[in-house]
Amino acid sequence: MPDTLTPDIRRRARFLADELTRHNYRYYVLDDPEIADSEYDRLMKELGDLEQRWPELVTPDSPTHRVGAPPLSKFVSVPHSLPMLSLDNAFNDDDIFEFERRIRRILKTTAPIPYMVEPKMDGVAVELIYRDGLLAQAATRGDGFVGEDITANVRTIRALPLRLSVPADGAVPATLEVRGEIFIHREAFRQFNRERIAAELPPFANPRNAAAGSLRQLDSQVTAQRPLNIFCYGIGVMQGDVPASQSELLARLKMFGLPVNPLVQSCRMIEEVLAVYRELEARRETLPYDIDGMVIKVDARALQDQLGTTARSPRWAIAYKFKAIQATTWLEAIEVQVGRTGALTPVAHLTPVSVGGVVVSRATLHNQDEIDRKDVRIGDTVLVQRAGDVIPEVVMPVVSKRRGDERRFRMPDVCPSCGASVVRTEGEIALRCFNADCPAQLKERIRHFASKNAFDIDGLGEKLVDQLVSRGLVASFPDLFGLEAADLAGLDRMAERSAANLIAALQASKTISFDRFIFALGIRHVGEHVARVLAKHFPGVAALQAADRDALEAIEGIGPIVAASVASFFGREENTEMIRRLLDSGVQITMDQAEPDTHLSGLTFVLTGTLARMSRAQAQGLIEAAGGKVTGSVSRKTDYVVAGTSPGSKIDKARQLNVAVIDEARLWEMLGA
Repeated sequence: MPDTLTPDIRRRARFLADELTRHNYRYYVLDDPEIADSEYDRLMKELGDLEQRWPELVTPDSPTHRVGAPPLSKFVSVPHSLPMLSLDNAFNDDDIFEFERRIRRILKTTAPIPYMVEPKMDGVAVELIYRDGLLAQAATRGDGFVGEDITANVRTIRALPLRLSVPADGAVPATLEVRGEIFIHREAFRQFNRERIAAELPPFANPRNAAAGSLRQLDSQVTAQRPLNIFCYGIGVMQGDVPASQSELLARLKMFGLPVNPLVQSCRMIEEVLAVYRELEARRETLPYDIDGMVIKVDARALQDQLGTTARSPRWAIAYKFKAIQATTWLEAIEVQVGRTGALTPVAHLTPVSVGGVVVSRATLHNQDEIDRKDVRIGDTVLVQRAGDVIPEVVMPVVSKRRGDERRFRMPDVCPSCGASVVRTEGEIALRCFNADCPAQLKERIRHFASKNAFDIDGLGEKLVDQLVSRGLVASFPDLFGLEAADLAGLDRMAERSAANLIAALQASKTISFDRFIFALGIRHVGEHVARVLAKHFPGVAALQAADRDALEAIEGIGPIVAASVASFFGREENTEMIRRLLDSGVQITMDQAEPDTHLSGLTFVLTGTLARMSRAQAQGLIEAAGGKVTGSVSRKTDYVVAGTSPGSKIDKARQLNVAVIDEARLWEMLGA
């Protein structure tokens, strides 16, 4: 970069300022961002660096001096008593050490500086104004100085008290301005989107967009149906005695009955802060809500006052951002894959991009209806995320970056693997290939059969399965157990020792429990849970094969769709012959002993909402291990409904039927934890 301020640098600064202003409007006003947070942060950092080097570039309307965008005209404007400032961002440890060095320079101290750290919620910032203990007004952050009145909508959030609790050691302040973050739990968001899709409404891209859209509803009755939640993290004006530290302040807010994130921590020095950051980043995927970093604050309010603020952010706080979980990239092509049940799935081939520390080059597009709804085209610039931070998916196209040569995509009329006609069954979204000899389906079935929760055949990976099927060595499950070392000798990367190890792994896998055997068969709609239910009910393979649809549907936990699928599978002669060959090859199925008489035997549970200490799947496993049953719907046979955060309509059904509703703590007591 040149030492002198050139016209090119001036143009670059103006371009960055204009782009950031436009993205602010799309993010804060339209709730329709077109770039990932990481890209926005990069543009903001570039402009900040230019303005720091050449102060004459700074303009009164520079995005580096502003937060968000002006409020929407459809809401009444609400000025903030104290500005709701944004936070400076840190992206590595060096940034954090420099943050502390700046603090020490201003305070002229070498003494240890205590900090308070808390998860950086990926939600919508709001201010709540309580007067004489009653919620009087709520507003969005807006541009940091003036927000939008959303009082009627905020009143619908069940986690938020309409009246503050009076602590045992005093009264509530005459005026209390509380700052918080409104968000939606992941599981509640997924259920919310499922309901929207069922109602033929477009789903939201992520929980933050859903929360923002909910708060901007003119009809608060609509907002009341949205699963909004809130954590409070600070204050504006507080009349009376103000706590001396951030940690004491949060404790005080909790006494008032305001929700505070339970993961906030005090740290004695900056090294502890970094340790907590790494712990939080490691826990990120297991949390029931989205976070995109950690906020670090000087704990003592006296030091905060000494440090003061800049035009844009406080000097005593900083946000240490996690690696991005969304990114923009180019959609190069769309390939159609065939699954083990014959379902055709469109997969996007992307220009490789790092998403949350993982390089993503492929992402699911789900089905043709989803492609049409999102209007995704080949050649688009697209926003990509890892759903649940795990499975890559295309969120949406960046329409403003289209050049005109993008191409619409249509699913094929024939299977790309075998050429057979594909069919869309009534009531289903997916197209399917029903050719039993389809090579793509066979490969996927073999991979499923050999997977960890099925036969667990060590060494039988994806590439090896491709070779075995392509060369005609394996055409069905039993063929695996007929393989010999000589058959493997000509395969790629299959040395003599590797071949011997695979043969040994195949022999070792022949002894298998009944539930894993059922799961390994790959019956449509039969996952691990249903396989366990069937294994408990039937004394062996022969009895399961002989069961008709009515007998299957009579089993607790087996519905009509699963019953029809299981009966259809065992009613086909080729499947009966395949099972006979498996048993003839030496596969031995072990049966569970009689179920122990545990303390939850005979009790039926229904789980709803988000649990804090475990996932619902883990809770189900613990209940079943203790002899209980878990079902998906509330009936008169239900003994307990376990309610987590943001429970659904199952709570209302339980009350109608006088079924006991318990919280997670009570469940742990019943489990003997």
